[in-house]
Amino acid sequence: MLTNSKVVSSLLRKVIQVTLGFCKISSTPKIICHTKMKVKLLPALEDNYMYLIIDETSNQCAVVDPVEPDKVEEAIRQDGLNLTTVLTTHHHWDHAGGNEQLIKAVGKKEVVGGDSRIGALNRKVTHGDELKIGNLNVKCLFTPCHTSGHICYYVTGPSGSEPAVFTGDTLFVAGCGKFFEGTPDQMYSALVEILSSLPPETRVYCGHEYTVNNLKFAASVEPDNRRITERLNLAIKQRQNGEPTIPSTIKEELSFNPFMRVREASVQQHVKQTDPIKVMGALRTEKDHFKPS
Repeated sequence: MLTNSKVVSSLLRKVIQVTLGFCKISSTPKIICHTKMKVKLLPALEDNYMYLIIDETSNQCAVVDPVEPDKVEEAIRQDGLNLTTVLTTHHHWDHAGGNEQLIKAVGKKEVVGGDSRIGALNRKVTHGDELKIGNLNVKCLFTPCHTSGHICYYVTGPSGSEPAVFTGDTLFVAGCGKFFEGTPDQMYSALVEILSSLPPETRVYCGHEYTVNNLKFAASVEPDNRRITERLNLAIKQRQNGEPTIPSTIKEELSFNPFMRVREASVQQHVKQTDPIKVMGALRTEKDHFKPS
């Protein structure tokens, strides 16, 4: 049993952690409406996100990275949805670890991914492959680096308006994934050549709630970037309220994400490199050792 002084100390520590962005606050589910499509954010584990992609016309849906299958089943039941597809970004357990349990519970579904290490996989895809969720269009984007088989999923409605991209651990809000199985040139290709070329209004749904610390790192790279300061202040407020900081957009990422800004003079000056791929590698090394204050 905690004494009064220990209770006060514990509460104070939590307040400080929240302010600094370290505390793992449980985000509540959130629905974002697109044209003819809804995206439901389902928080999982300590800082993961799963997503239901819902075609409003047919009521069919897909789930992205269902690491907590029970939560997915409950959400599907509550909303009366017809789950047809599991979209897996990569094989790491905190993204693919729930696939087999989910399939046992809901029956045979199409389990999509780019890596044979993914559990229950029955449709292996690569760059440019396409599939459907009801009337929604899904295009697979091969983005190896964090893992060698990483896939991002670009989703549009029938009209092609209000697109979304589900980026797993390749692109985070204001950051990117560690280069576990790849190289700086691969992440450069993924972020700058592939994802940056998507329509600027594309909403970005990533795999983890890392936004506050990512923006603190971005501010250390570009201290005079007003967009970073604005987004960091917003993200801190969102986390204090237990709200997700997701989604951002491609346009926003290009304004404050240092890993997507490796061709900008201000970012190059920070790492004292001018080659964008070397800048990418230098930023990742620095971020791996970054301790936010």
